[in-house]
Amino acid sequence: MEVSLTNNILAIVTLKNNENKVDGGGSPVFYVDDEEELEYVAMLISRLTLSMAHNLGNGVYILIKH
Repeated sequence: MEVSLTNNILAIVTLKNNENKVDGGGSPVFYVDDEEELEYVAMLISRLTLSMAHNLGNGVYILIKH
């Protein structure tokens, strides 16, 4: 029997200047320095966890396993 997490936020990737705006609530939060690193880290984590990276448009990506 296979057990997996689905429809859960696996991680949050955000810019360092969003530290006071983001609370993981149990999900790991990764802080990055700029937009380029934001996109790269979100993409890399999504590939490693087989999840989808969703850009919230405010310097925050959430990674969700659907």
